[in-house]
Amino acid sequence: MGQKIHPNGFRVGITKDWNATWFARGSEYANLVNQDITIRGQINAMYEDAGITKVDIQRDSNEVAVTIHTARPGIVIGRGGTRVDELRKELDLMTGNRRTRLNVKEVRQPELDAYLVARNIADQLERRIAFRRAIRQSLTRTMQAGAEGIKIKASGRLAGADIARQEKAHEGRVPLHTLRADIDYGLAEAATEFGVIGVKVWICRGEVMNPTIIGESVDRPELPISGSTEDEDVPAIEVLVTADEESDQ
Repeated sequence: MGQKIHPNGFRVGITKDWNATWFARGSEYANLVNQDITIRGQINAMYEDAGITKVDIQRDSNEVAVTIHTARPGIVIGRGGTRVDELRKELDLMTGNRRTRLNVKEVRQPELDAYLVARNIADQLERRIAFRRAIRQSLTRTMQAGAEGIKIKASGRLAGADIARQEKAHEGRVPLHTLRADIDYGLAEAATEFGVIGVKVWICRGEVMNPTIIGESVDRPELPISGSTEDEDVPAIEVLVTADEESDQ
């Protein structure tokens, strides 16, 4: 079963938390889900070069908190906060002019983030770097960063071959069936002149011996209580740059 199901979704509530936290009634649920998809798509489109690995969204009755996990927070913020202002305007339009709080968290060890590793390999394939070299370098860097294991699979017309095939590489241990194992999974696509090449990466960052219940393992931005008057003077957007604690697990 661990081989067939998404490793991140398999561990939600055990070692991983939800990417969206809010409650909705009736038809409002579908609208908010579509809004979350639009927000994430817009952020990824605006910051393609920022190394964004995850976007968390939290809502209450009158505010939306968006947390961006990125390897390059300076690109997200921009010089003098100009790019953040642009993003705020976009978010205000998407959320119906509700107050938006924006947090930027830095991924301090991108070598231990599966999506960033997969994206790095895909970028090298687009630059026509030999796929075996790109995979081998990623294996070495991830293990040197402290991972217990890594598995990489590239699929497509590798090196311009006429027939599509798969290339796999593995080092260390990646126990997909062990729910307490901190397994990170990422998928990226390389658009080459021969077609699209998919890159999948699994990284084992150790085992969590005392997995916490959902809601306790991940720090979330604190939102004011609905109807509170204490935060009336708070500006429409707050930018907080912190280190991503998940990368050290």
